[in-house]
Amino acid sequence: MDLNKIREMTEAELAEELLKMKNELFNLRFQHVTGQLENPLKMNAVKKDIARVKTIIREKELQKVQG
Repeated sequence: MDLNKIREMTEAELAEELLKMKNELFNLRFQHVTGQLENPLKMNAVKKDIARVKTIIREKELQKVQG
């Protein structure tokens, strides 16, 4: 996911996107355990996207506090 696109999202959209990504990661892990996952590297990409979204959420929280 593009970083600029994430930065333009509102807090509600970020929370929704984070929930979607966590569900996707759960499904990927489940597929990996059952042997149905074709591309295991996708799990790493989703984890990195989750970290990006969490970072942007934290940046927005800090901006509110600082004014």
